[in-house]
Amino acid sequence: MPELPDVLAYLTGLERLLGGRTLGSIQLRSPFLVRTFEPQLETAVGRRLVGFRRIGKRIAWKLEGDLFLVIHPMIAGRFHWKKAGTKPSRKIDLAAFHFDDGAMLLTEAGSKKRASLHVVAGAAGLAAHDPGGLEVLDASLADFTAVLMRHNHTLKRALTDPRLFSGIGNAYSDEILHAAQLSPVKWTTRLTTEEITGLYEATRSTLADWCARMQAEAHVAFPEKVSAFRPEMAVHGRCGKVLADRQLSRMLKNDWPKTIEALEVRLGPLDKGAP
Repeated sequence: MPELPDVLAYLTGLERLLGGRTLGSIQLRSPFLVRTFEPQLETAVGRRLVGFRRIGKRIAWKLEGDLFLVIHPMIAGRFHWKKAGTKPSRKIDLAAFHFDDGAMLLTEAGSKKRASLHVVAGAAGLAAHDPGGLEVLDASLADFTAVLMRHNHTLKRALTDPRLFSGIGNAYSDEILHAAQLSPVKWTTRLTTEEITGLYEATRSTLADWCARMQAEAHVAFPEKVSAFRPEMAVHGRCGKVLADRQLSRMLKNDWPKTIEALEVRLGPLDKGAP
């Protein structure tokens, strides 16, 4: 799933290609993509794009008249810039947004189509799609600590909960925890003051480094190959050994997961009762 650095790269690329241009037409291949009825999608056609913004892991296209297209790529959704007139004809194509000199295709690999597009009006409509997570790059250590300690979660689960921290998912949480040298299954309430400070600094430095790197690339060429697996990553996708929480791993013994991927299967979905 595109995370904070990936989404910012998309914003840079979209602004560079489409900023100030008029949306000529929209072609849908998947009828399940659009999740709203009012305003209708057709009301976006003929309007000029006046900006792009991030809402967690969502990307909002702002059109004149205070209308927004809020796109959530989910795990496998991606944008691709194609020549003018390109139609959404492949199995992975969801929609094509047509402009005078090109078409922006939204695609989603895999059989389960989870990406979504909401058409909303005004700031209130936009705010309804904000999970409310803390923007760590703008946050103080005190704010970070307060959110982290709000509930007793494992570190992996806390970092990837969009209601707690904005824009962090599976890939960058792995990189952050590796940089902080903390186990993904260590409970937040068991962290020392020094560990919280180290996690805060690792989160900010990891995200800042990747945001700068990917935005620089997007200034040169549109990010066609956004991926959760990049060769420069220290641990994500490398099936690295999970740093064990001593007390829990002693209790589980041979059942202790050996990789982060196995750990995610064992932990299951986020707690439904979390805010």
